[in-house]
Amino acid sequence: MEPAVEELMPRLLPVGDCDLPDDFDPTVPPRTPQEYLRRVQIEAARCPDVVVAQIDPKKLRKKQTVNIAISGCQPAPEGYSPTLKWQQQQVANFSSVRQSLNKHRNHWRSQDLDSNVNMPKLEDEEGWKKFCLGERVYSEIDAESDHENLGIDYIKVNITLSLYASLLKATVTSVLEYLISWFGEKKFTPELGRWFYALLACLEKPLLPEAHSLIRQLARRCSEVRVLEENKNEEQVSALNLLICLVSRYFDQRDLADEPS
Repeated sequence: MEPAVEELMPRLLPVGDCDLPDDFDPTVPPRTPQEYLRRVQIEAARCPDVVVAQIDPKKLRKKQTVNIAISGCQPAPEGYSPTLKWQQQQVANFSSVRQSLNKHRNHWRSQDLDSNVNMPKLEDEEGWKKFCLGERVYSEIDAESDHENLGIDYIKVNITLSLYASLLKATVTSVLEYLISWFGEKKFTPELGRWFYALLACLEKPLLPEAHSLIRQLARRCSEVRVLEENKNEEQVSALNLLICLVSRYFDQRDLADEPS
């Protein structure tokens, strides 16, 4: 190391000339503190002023960052797009729900849940899916069939505001992620729609990046499912339109908004 460069690097501790024996060998392990410090000085002096990393380009090609262009929502089929007035009304209703929930959150959080309601642990993804969707929907069992040992079907449990108010911020994001993952591979159900609405109502603004990504994913998935609705199931289409509307217009993801019919 050049002296001029060494001057730019402040010494942590002053080290003078070490009184070493004539037979000092820097290649052998140091036996005294003086020998150790002298060995450090010698190694530092051998360091080059500039170090250039030797990178193998072939290894980098396998781990390159891939930029994927994600499109917006699928356009609504003819006759499926809601009016602007309807969308504005839904946003106003949703805003009122959120204000009421925030105003009374402490009150509802203090209320005891039903004795038969046991919320899963945060990391229990499958447990939350069963809890929110019910055993029959989760297991994809025909509602008319009779199956034993399904446990409690929480869809039949009185899910009150005290439950939603008790959900912590991290829990809301995690459960939203679990259900969106489910929705990515399964059909849309009323149970799923109710929980999506409730979880969106519990999201705090400004959104965290993770929540921002999740709700956009939700809106895109809703638009994909809506396109496949051949019989124009008005109840289901309205539910899908509502979720797209809330994500795009309440949470300001305007590029995902439906064009008014």
